[in-house]
Amino acid sequence: MRYSSIADAYERIEATTKRLEMTDYLVEILKETPTSLIDKVVYLTQGKLYPDFFGIEIGIAEKLAVRAVARAAGHREKDIEEDMQKTGDLGETTQKFMEKKTQSTFFSTPLTVQRVYETLDKTANSTGSGSVDMKLSMLAGLLSDASPSEAKYIVRTVTGSLRLGIADMTVLDALAVAFGGGKETREELERAYNISSDLGRVAKLVAEEGIERIKQFEVLPGEPIRPMLAERLSSSAEILEKLGGKCRAEYKYDGERIQAHKKNNDVILFSRRLENITDQYPDGVEYIQKHVMAKEAIVEAEAVAVDPQTGEMKPFQELMHRRRKYGIQEAMKEHPITLFMFEALYVDGKDLTLQPYPVRHEYLKKIIEKTDNVKVAESIIAENPEELEQFFEKTVDDGSEGIMCKSMNQDSVYQAGARGWLWIKYKRDYKSEITDTVDLVVVGAFYGRGKRAGTYGAYLLAAYNPDTDTFESVTKVGTGFTDADLEKLPKLLDSHKISHKHPRVDSTLEMDVWFEPKVVIEIRGADITLSPIHTCAMNIIREGSGVAIRFPRFTGKYRVDKSAEDATTTQELVEMYRGQLKKIDG
Repeated sequence: MRYSSIADAYERIEATTKRLEMTDYLVEILKETPTSLIDKVVYLTQGKLYPDFFGIEIGIAEKLAVRAVARAAGHREKDIEEDMQKTGDLGETTQKFMEKKTQSTFFSTPLTVQRVYETLDKTANSTGSGSVDMKLSMLAGLLSDASPSEAKYIVRTVTGSLRLGIADMTVLDALAVAFGGGKETREELERAYNISSDLGRVAKLVAEEGIERIKQFEVLPGEPIRPMLAERLSSSAEILEKLGGKCRAEYKYDGERIQAHKKNNDVILFSRRLENITDQYPDGVEYIQKHVMAKEAIVEAEAVAVDPQTGEMKPFQELMHRRRKYGIQEAMKEHPITLFMFEALYVDGKDLTLQPYPVRHEYLKKIIEKTDNVKVAESIIAENPEELEQFFEKTVDDGSEGIMCKSMNQDSVYQAGARGWLWIKYKRDYKSEITDTVDLVVVGAFYGRGKRAGTYGAYLLAAYNPDTDTFESVTKVGTGFTDADLEKLPKLLDSHKISHKHPRVDSTLEMDVWFEPKVVIEIRGADITLSPIHTCAMNIIREGSGVAIRFPRFTGKYRVDKSAEDATTTQELVEMYRGQLKKIDG
């Protein structure tokens, strides 16, 4: 298969402002792809070579990519860098210079998908002495044989800025149409992806064996399950009403969510974003090996920093000391952890994700050997608001964030990769209208004036609507940013800058700059109000109005642990708005 086929599809996808067209173009290229290559094409379209949990990145720095372009095009690095300053996109600059390259390549052969993938794979796995020169040589060799359009997307891929904005759900829609018989089969494909986190493997299986095989997809230790997420409410009575009058309420610890996979004595730890963080927690690995009493298991826990002198829980920020390549042993001594277990998803060959929560909880209690460093999350079964409120106050006094309330009904399965009303968060922030925090996605910006000239003055933020897989505008924020933030945030957003409003962004506003929805930041607002301007929850509460956050302020917290799809949802904001009205009416 020619790589030009993919590059042509990328051109069409990048040019469209319509999500349905984006999906249609993706369906076309997937149908054209041989089944032996389908996984590779899916990974490349995601801008990667393997699922994220493999931890393998292509690893080409922008400066090295500039050198490779210069070598392939026969131009000076300085000229390429100067043009890139104007375009803001090395891919676009590469295309321009390859169109006027001064060197002709003899015996060049058209690029195939196989060759591009294998070369990038060798590049990613090249380490040690001489690896930089080897990467430069391999990349320059690819670019020399590439058309200008192919070179553009190869360079964007290796530098981690493909800019297509294709979400996992868009790929699943396309797979359902291309190989599943229609979008109605998306649900089966989505479950397979949610319990494996490997879109390429799902694509190859459905392309080769069809949708019936996908229905038999199973949980496997070593393949992370996309985490289940919670909704939020602001009163004990509302929570119990939503959960059928009864729930199990657990401490919501202020730590790092970890998914541990055990197979005999081998243990892998994954973060909330499914990154392999095993090396950061060698003590956690040992705890799982010794105190999870099963040969094979997948369990979830909150890793909480604990004061070794007092035994008191410390805030999440203390765990930042664990995010290092060196000095982990010292960090372990200075910042020890306790694992508070709260979910059992797989035990000795049994997939528990489709079992009701009470069954999963019983399995968890059976396999966890409790110690000072390994505990099952403290919890109670609550059947009245007073009992739940007392437990909530106790958790806050103990230093937790609040409570997680879980359904105990027969339908209380583990909704991998989804947010629903089977889990409901009740945090101390939600006790007050003016201290709520929400996690929103940066989708656009206005240029700054005065002191902020040369940077951005305000950002357009959006909430995520999982029903439509879109990001709906909810507020503009320009306060709360320090000078360091004003320098840092544009750099974070630079690789996500695009020339038009992204197809998945729903906004009526005209912005100076648009971004693909990637960066999530935490905002605190005065309250939520109806708005005829913002599209979040448009027409849900009142015809012709959406909801907006008044007087938003950046808290200083970059939610690097969250993907855009993990941001606060439209429905959460609707519930928060209605919760405010109840307080006012009361």
